Amino acid sequence: MSTLVKVLLAIFLPPVAAFLTVGLTMHFFLNILLCLLGGIPGMVHALWLMLR
Repeated sequence: MSTLVKVLLAIFLPPVAAFLTVGLTMHFFLNILLCLLGGIPGMVHALWLMLR
């Protein structure tokens, strides 16, 4: 999957991007929690997971 597609997923669907990156781990569930608390923290977390 190209980096551009991953970044777009991280912006528009952060939990999907987190799942595709790390699977069903703690980071995935943390990303869902961050998305529920506000969209921006979930996006930042998903981008961090993608680019680390």
